[in-house]
Amino acid sequence: MSRDRINGQPVFLLHSKAWRENSLRLEVFSRDYGRVALLARSARTRGSELRGVVVPFVPFSASWYGREELKTLHRAEWLGGWAQPQGQSLFSSLYVNELVCRLTAPEDPNPPLYDALAQALRDICCHRRHTAALRRFEWALLHALGLCADWQQDADGNAVSAQARYRICPESPPQRLPDGAPAPDAGITVYGRVLAGIRNGILDDDGDVRAAAALMKMLVGFRLPEPQTRTVLQQLKAFKSRLPPAPPERVII
Repeated sequence: MSRDRINGQPVFLLHSKAWRENSLRLEVFSRDYGRVALLARSARTRGSELRGVVVPFVPFSASWYGREELKTLHRAEWLGGWAQPQGQSLFSSLYVNELVCRLTAPEDPNPPLYDALAQALRDICCHRRHTAALRRFEWALLHALGLCADWQQDADGNAVSAQARYRICPESPPQRLPDGAPAPDAGITVYGRVLAGIRNGILDDDGDVRAAAALMKMLVGFRLPEPQTRTVLQQLKAFKSRLPPAPPERVII
């Protein structure tokens, strides 16, 4: 297929902004072409067919053409999916989009990352408790970009054991710690079951949830400054702490 004209490519909208009088400049993440900039002409007019189709957090099919960095969107079709996120789920979805925007290169194909993004947004939008989905996506993103080990083998080439403790540092495979050895000052020390839980998206124990959050915060933070979405969420949590208590949602970004 010619790269000058792409038809029916599944994409997620990462962000959009007004362009000139009535158009939109879109940033999408496509399954087979990576992050792509698209010009949606007349998308802000009342009768535009794109309204209600080109929305964030749910997949749609996009067709575009052009050889320049900014392609022209000429067709978009609804693919079905799930309801738009609200509340905590909205912030989690924004956080996921921000990571993709800031860590991926334009037009760098990465189908496994697209699949991980689709799974993460589906889980976040459809389930109230989705902390494990966030941790799985953070790991999948770093792994798909070659920035994180697969965590199935340790530094000595042995299979990671659920009961053993491991030191995790950026750009290094897990280093198994001797039984009873104190935790090193550098890196994050976790049990092998936490690594497996992150990879599989299954974190039920509260201690493992906290350990996974600390680990992924270190690994993501090694690649980029504090994500803006996380900062905003922390500010909102600080504000809400001064309000009458309400049942918390068990999600950690």
